[in-house]
This record gives sequence, structure tokens and C-alpha cells, in this order.
Amino acid sequence: MQTFPSFLVLKDRPVLVLGGGENAARKIRLLRKAGASVTVAAPNINDEIADHVAAGHVRHRATSFSPALLDGVRIAIGAAEDETENLALADAARARGVFVNVVDRAELSDFLVPAIIERGDITIGIASNGTAPLLLGRIRAQIEALLPSRLGDLAALAGDFRNSVARVIREPRQRKRFWERVFDGPVAQKALAGDLSGARSTLLAQLNAPQADAAGSVALVGAGPGDPDLLTLKAQQVMSQADAVLYDDLVPPAVLDRVRRDAERIAVGKRKGRHRLSQTQINALMAELAGQGKHVVRLKAGDPFIYGRGGEELEYLQAYGIAVQVVPGITAALGCAAAAGIPLTHRDLSHGVTLVSGHLKDGEDAIQWAERARAGETVVVYMGLSRAADIRDRLLQAGVSPALPVALIENGTRPEQRVSAGMLYALPALAARHAGDGPVLLVIGKVAATARISALPQQRRA
Repeated sequence: MQTFPSFLVLKDRPVLVLGGGENAARKIRLLRKAGASVTVAAPNINDEIADHVAAGHVRHRATSFSPALLDGVRIAIGAAEDETENLALADAARARGVFVNVVDRAELSDFLVPAIIERGDITIGIASNGTAPLLLGRIRAQIEALLPSRLGDLAALAGDFRNSVARVIREPRQRKRFWERVFDGPVAQKALAGDLSGARSTLLAQLNAPQADAAGSVALVGAGPGDPDLLTLKAQQVMSQADAVLYDDLVPPAVLDRVRRDAERIAVGKRKGRHRLSQTQINALMAELAGQGKHVVRLKAGDPFIYGRGGEELEYLQAYGIAVQVVPGITAALGCAAAAGIPLTHRDLSHGVTLVSGHLKDGEDAIQWAERARAGETVVVYMGLSRAADIRDRLLQAGVSPALPVALIENGTRPEQRVSAGMLYALPALAARHAGDGPVLLVIGKVAATARISALPQQRRA
């Protein structure tokens, strides 16, 4: 963040607006909504500001800027048509410790005035650090279309009952569950439909009913291959309600940013050769947190049921009677291949796809899927980078053509995605180029020849 988002309480606080034109009028409209005590300083003011002054809503000082105008002021807005006056205001305000905003001059401002969406007590501010005001308008329009017009009525109803709910339901987690039922159930439905008396009666009935202990739960959530925009709507909903999140190393920060901000975050770090916690410890920790009445999210890269041990975790939690749901994610084979321009099946190139793990148990045949590759299907290998030479040798021994196309996708779908492609015989050399710390997916089959190669140091097709 380049700026820290916050909301100022300006009711009855003295605010100075320098300037008497349209820019000043727009700022005065917002300041009046916030209940500020506004003084406008300008030799001349437009008709809208003059109406505010005549109605006694705004005080007018018919003068150019002087530092004395800042006496007792909490914040100042520079909206003068003369830029020298705005510069003088900015300098004087900073010298006095008064927060200042100069219209369209972010470099002179201590705070920015965002694009604003209002629904009663619900206020949403959107800022771009002064770089893209037109884009802000479009974002505001998109959000406006999503928000019910009576959302402010629901917020006001919750405000009316807030203290009563706190007195009746003293346990914080139980109280949180109560409000979740309010906002997800019939109370919200009635309020948003305009039936405020019905919403109030329903909320009161729910408050007077016996409150059950807050029951914990676990959601096994697929985080997808890395691009946060590939999270499902269900995943984002569950993440926004989490009390605790257990996440693996392959879940990137951009995805974790979508988790509820006050949720407890626990890195359980499952990577090859580096386990912060064993699977047994992870299972026990999920059960312990759920037993405390928490909503737990087990956040896994890709899909929980595709090489994510989600099946083992589901069995463990169900055995202890813990409520658990599975939220599928876009698995790496699908997301990364698409990001690299590789169709896993293609009428002319591949009539099937097989997903396999490069981490096989001792004694297990590492290329039992070689027949599929030889038959023209696509084979996608998860976690196979360190086994590249062995995979190549065993496939060749099984009769697979050394010229069969292969592709390696590192950090698929992410901004740092890198893709290389070549032929099976050169697979170890290709793998050496991806010896970093990012996850790498191996695609074997004719479709790999369609990969969109991205720049690697001294990259060329092998």
C-alpha cells in the first residue's frame, strides 16, 4: 500500500476549503455530508457555494490565502484555481501540522479523497493513489451495481441491536455466529426487501431464543494454481468467514490477501523435504481448532483432492464428527496448461489426459503411465522436476519416442510464470533451467509443442 486507508470523523470539526469554483463546491458537498464545520476562503464563489453560505451551512472569507486562515483548522482542502495559492496552503498546513489535500495534486497532499459509495452507515472509499481517477469511477459503478439499495437499512438495524446483542450473548465467537445468521438469513432478506418491522421482529425473536454453543467446522479449500482471480466464488466466501487458516508454502501471498484480515494464519509448510508439520500434526491441529468452535480453512494450492491429501484429511475429520466441506479449486494441470497455451486434450493431438505424481512410494513403478504417453495421451506430472532424468530414462526404456514434445511450466498463472519446451530426450537439460524455488509442472505429449514459451536466461528450444 502506498497510502493507509482510514475514515476521518469530521462532525463539527473546523475545515478550510481554499477556492470558490467547481472543485471547491464538490469537496464542500462531501464535507457537509460528513457534518464538518466548513469555511471557504476565496475572493469570489460560485452560485452553489453562495447558496450554502446564504443558508448558513458554510462560512465565507472573501480573501486570498494567508496562513492565519489555518488557525484552529483540523484539515484543509486546496481547490483554488491559482496554483500558487494551493502551494502556499500546502506549505503552511504542513508547517502547522494540519492535514492537507490539494485537488489533483497527490504529491502535495497528506491524504487523498477517494471515490465514495454510500449506503446509509455503510461507506466505501476507493483510491488509486491519484494515478487513475477515471478507473476509480468505473470501479465505483461496478460496486454500486452489486450492493442492495437498502443495505444501509440493514446496517442501521444492526446498529440498533448491537448493544443488546452484546449484553445477551457475551461469548465473542457465539456472538459472531449470531450476526452471521442475521446477515445471511431472514432478517437480512426482510430488511433488504423493505420490511423493516418484520426484520426487527425476526431479529428480536432470534435474540430471545436459546443460543447454541458455536460449532466449529473445517473447509478444505482449493486455492488454485496461484492467480488469485482464479479462486472460486465459494472459496472467497469461505475464506472471508474464516477464524483460522492453515496454508501450505505453495499458496502465494496474493491468495492469502483474500483471507479475512483478522483470521489466525498458520503456515503448515508442506514442500518436498521441508515439512513444518507432519500430516498427522496438521490433522490434529484442524480438529483442535474446530473443537474450539472456530471456522477453519485448510488452504491448499490447486485442488484439495488432486495430490493435496484432502481425502485423508476429510476421513480424519469425519471420524471425529467434525463438520467439513470441500471447496474444489482449479488444479495446476488445468490452470497452468491453460496459462501456457497448452490444450491438454486436442482432437488432432491427444484424446485423453493422465495426471500423475512424480513423488511415488518406494518400489512403485514411476512410469506405469508410459503406455498412455506412447498411445498418444497427454501425461501431466506433478512434483516431478527433481525426477526429470529418471522420468526421461524410464520413458525411453518403455519405448516412448525421444522426440516426443515436453513442456515445463514454472509458477503457472502467476506474474512470474516461465515456460520452456523441447523434446523428451532433452528433459533433464530443460529441468535444470527451472531449478528455482517455484512449483513446476511437467507436460508430456504432442500438445506440449503448442506451449507459449516465456523468457528464461539464455532460453532456446532444446
